[in-house]
Amino acid sequence: MILDVYHWTEYRYSEPVLLSRHQLHMRPRELAHQRVLSTRFEFIPDPAVVSEHEDYFGNKITTFLVEEAHIGTHIKCLSRVEVLPREVPPDDETVRWEKVRELAGKEAAEFAYPSPYAPWIEELREWAKPSFPKGRTVLAGAKDLMRRIQAEFVFDKTATSVSTPLSEVFRDKRGVCQDFTHLQIACLRSHGIPARYMSGYFRTLPLPGQPKRFGADASHAWGAFFAPGHGWIELDPTNNRMVNDEYVTIGWGRDYGDVSLIRGSLSGGGDHSLFLSVNVESVG
Repeated sequence: MILDVYHWTEYRYSEPVLLSRHQLHMRPRELAHQRVLSTRFEFIPDPAVVSEHEDYFGNKITTFLVEEAHIGTHIKCLSRVEVLPREVPPDDETVRWEKVRELAGKEAAEFAYPSPYAPWIEELREWAKPSFPKGRTVLAGAKDLMRRIQAEFVFDKTATSVSTPLSEVFRDKRGVCQDFTHLQIACLRSHGIPARYMSGYFRTLPLPGQPKRFGADASHAWGAFFAPGHGWIELDPTNNRMVNDEYVTIGWGRDYGDVSLIRGSLSGGGDHSLFLSVNVESVG
């Protein structure tokens, strides 16, 4: 599937910003199942400097610096990506979940530890236990955990913010994709299963008989766990589905803090407001 991704972000400031620097995680990654056909950025005002580099995890980072006074910042990222289906083994071809820790290599093992947004919470470990009875394969357990998250938690855009602790999400049983992904990876790690946070986009479809509204999509988050002999397997707890060719991957990290879409610093600006529009469409 070939997908066009349009991501527009606008910041408006109550006072002039004299200097601003932003770091973007928006450029999709080249992967075995994903080929980036094109990516381009548009900025208003024009930056004095634009640079590209990779972070520790190999994710693409775009940094831009604006040195003139401005009362707003517009960022557009337009990408065309060819995505192939992921190969997922049958449940019974993956190892028992108890064996994952000893079989995971060094690269995977670094994702087995707690992180700032996905800390160790004993109550979470206990809640996840029914998904991992003795002898169950790791894929079967991860699927059951994903199903339980989608069934027991309510998607609510007003319930949390970026700074809401995972313990509060677990208590209230409400949140968004970012929260459910942190919940998923924290539960997996508490059972010795390496898990990482995936950032990207997901193509959504309108209700039957309804036209799709341009800009109605959003950036998305999901999780991936390591299955020895098969590599990383991706699951979307928000939608209770295996990740397929309708997902575009920007990158991954230990949690949201490693792959936040936009991070910046300003001189001046006063109060600010944010406007966001994302659209993902199939073009072939």
